[in-house]
Amino acid sequence: MEVQGLNPLDGHSPNKKHETQDRLRVHITDAENQRWEVPYNLLPREQPPALKKSVGESGKIPLTSSEVSGIELIFSYTSDPFGFAVKRKSNGQTLFNSSSDESDPFGNLVFKDQYLEISTKLPKDASLYGLGENTQPNGIKLHPNDPYTLYTTDISAINLNMDLYGSHPVYMDLRNVGGDVSAHGVLLLNSNGMDVVYRGSSLTYKIIGGVLDFYFFAGPSPLSVVDQYTQLVGRPAPMPYWALGFHQCRWGYRNVSVVEAVVENYRKAQIPLDVIWNDDDHMDAAKDFTLDPINFPRPKLLKFLDKVHSHGMKYIVLIDPGIAVNSSYGVFERGMADDVFIKYEGEPFLAQVWPGPVYFPDFLNPKTVSWWTDEIARFHKLVPVDGLWIDMNEASNFCSGKCKIVKNKKCPGDPGWVCCLDCKNITKTRWDDPPYKINASGVHAPLGFKTIATSATHYNGVLEYNAHSLYGFSHAIATHKALHGLEGKRPFILTRSTFVGSGHYAAHWTGDNKGTWQDLKYSISTMLNFGIFGVPMVGSDICGFYPAPTEELCNRWIELGAFYPFSRDHANYYSPSQELYVWDSVAESARNALGMRYKILPYLYTLNYEAHVSGAPIARPVFFSFPNFTESYGLSTQFLLGSSVMVSPVLKKGTSKVTALFPPGTWYNLFDMTQTVIGNGRHITLDAPLHVINVHVYQNTILPMQQGGLTSKEARMTPFTLVVTFPSGASEGDAKGKLYLDDDELPEMKLGNGYSTYIEFYATVSKKTVKVWSEVQEGKFALQKGWTIEKVTVLGLDGIGESLAVDINGTPMSDISSIEFSASEQRYLEKLEGGNKKKSMMVEVKGLELPLGKNFAMSWKMGIQG
Repeated sequence: MEVQGLNPLDGHSPNKKHETQDRLRVHITDAENQRWEVPYNLLPREQPPALKKSVGESGKIPLTSSEVSGIELIFSYTSDPFGFAVKRKSNGQTLFNSSSDESDPFGNLVFKDQYLEISTKLPKDASLYGLGENTQPNGIKLHPNDPYTLYTTDISAINLNMDLYGSHPVYMDLRNVGGDVSAHGVLLLNSNGMDVVYRGSSLTYKIIGGVLDFYFFAGPSPLSVVDQYTQLVGRPAPMPYWALGFHQCRWGYRNVSVVEAVVENYRKAQIPLDVIWNDDDHMDAAKDFTLDPINFPRPKLLKFLDKVHSHGMKYIVLIDPGIAVNSSYGVFERGMADDVFIKYEGEPFLAQVWPGPVYFPDFLNPKTVSWWTDEIARFHKLVPVDGLWIDMNEASNFCSGKCKIVKNKKCPGDPGWVCCLDCKNITKTRWDDPPYKINASGVHAPLGFKTIATSATHYNGVLEYNAHSLYGFSHAIATHKALHGLEGKRPFILTRSTFVGSGHYAAHWTGDNKGTWQDLKYSISTMLNFGIFGVPMVGSDICGFYPAPTEELCNRWIELGAFYPFSRDHANYYSPSQELYVWDSVAESARNALGMRYKILPYLYTLNYEAHVSGAPIARPVFFSFPNFTESYGLSTQFLLGSSVMVSPVLKKGTSKVTALFPPGTWYNLFDMTQTVIGNGRHITLDAPLHVINVHVYQNTILPMQQGGLTSKEARMTPFTLVVTFPSGASEGDAKGKLYLDDDELPEMKLGNGYSTYIEFYATVSKKTVKVWSEVQEGKFALQKGWTIEKVTVLGLDGIGESLAVDINGTPMSDISSIEFSASEQRYLEKLEGGNKKKSMMVEVKGLELPLGKNFAMSWKMGIQG
């Protein structure tokens, strides 16, 4: 199809629809010709109405009125030149406006075959977030005139402001107009390469194909934007409980004995560890679904796995998409027989990755998905792995262009990433050399550079030019389908390349980072972005992938990394060992930080459930809970876990202090709950010696905790503590919290199946009486597990207690003689203004043994005034 220079009025058809009460879709395509769109079977959604030849001689767009109003979003358009706007009904704000006037630095909509351009005006004080994946040195807020290019690329995350492994053409816009705060989201559902130009007062998309398929999400809170977004693109995948434990990996665990030693050294150092990983070391000559017969002989590996599994630990290995071209390799032979590979000029497209010459499976082909599912099932019979790590799926290729194998030349050579095929550039088609060059890899690299040629074809003739950024997404879907069919267990998949909707299937790590202080800091922004993208299970390689980190940096990185949603230490083949036990000081920091992670696993797992049902990110920017607190809009050095646990890591070398911004209210140190910070919206300097990370819990929270352990399985069976936080010195206040528990092996994460329990906790202090109670849904599962609440810790009271009363399921406990009260005075970190320091007490009620699966209520009088 060639449609050059067409005015939108001469045959481009916009459809607008209020798909839900808070979502508006504006779909602009060519009325005459079918155009590429993200496949509806890959990302299920409503189909737009069939195109009709509905443009009359007048050339007017077939809309019946120039304004269409929904419950909260109003769509309007002008027809000549065509432009549209989206407004918020409640406050009249314009959220998107594509019309241009002479004073604007952008023009009106352009719709050509290989070039689409559309812009929107923005108010100067709008804060924007998203448009990734990229490493953003300026923090989470989009920065005017920074480049935002979207095209999935295997380029190390150490490269700043460049298109990396994922493509997420979505942003959140947060505005505070005179104290009226509202957020909305904008998704351009398009898989083609694009540059997005953000100027502060406007945003321009420059896209090399597809259609303009916009979705607007009304919000108005940041959390509701992500809820509405994930309702469309897919809710985040439920994670097994163990996935929230600590993971250890490196490229270079050369044999089974080395892997065994790593696990044993963690045990000796008393550092928690749930999952041990192999990069490609386990494979025979880097071939997928094989075992190295010398270094990873199957009997020895299975014996090791039996031991690992008996301790409640798990084992995960890597698989890449590239399949070695080797006629003695069954995976390749079966793939050829089923015709599963991406084609170039009718033959499988030849590339090179770690095994040497490879073909790439075409995951848009249903036959490929069946073949892949079968290969995973075969491999699982060989080695009962607990999850899969899919890497290099941008797709990464060590060569470029049309290649052939050179006879009598060793391939791969050493190092394995140098191209050893005979390759010629491909520039003969407009797909390989399009008229508009996106800023690929920051240097306007050709689209086929170090990846699949863009004129290669997928199933049904789909061009790689259009489907390129979907490769990792389709790979994750196929892998999820395969794992779902194994043993009926909840899948765990870690993927490098992602697209809109990838979080529905997989977790993500942020790729090849560097062991530097800057990379430590950048990891926070990338993690927070992925929460907005609907991929909440995310983390960066702790201590850096390469080169060797310093001892001090590794201390600080495990302190931060212990609070990533996905927490994994991973290093490069050429780096020295950096497991957490290598340095005594790092081991101490790890025991401290991971010790706390394992205590708050019930909270993290509940956040995993909330993510699955509502999209809510596990790790969130501080403004998610404090949208009125404008000072937090660019805050990229601290973050929240859930709504009320704030992590404030050290990100600088050679310091034992950290300056943290505290939103208004009372914050309690999770490691020493007698330490209290009264947030007044200003920065406060906290002590942070080498082994200390500052983690604070906000007032009005009930935090479920357990006693920790060296595995999540062990930690999971310990008694619970409820930490109840009131505002400091409260004589009146309330708090609440939630807890979700289930059989985490089950594929579904939901209530109503007999294998899950959900509990809401409440507490009040009023008229010198403290009350704490629970409301249990489906308590049977928790009762079967024998879980109990042993202790309730209440922070912020203005006195200690007497006259305790406890009842379970409405029946008073007759014997409360084993229950102990204790109290200690809380310390304020800084002087309060005017010296009006209220006395604040921490009261602990121990020895309770309350069954978690039954409703309980307890109360006591505030007898002794502090």
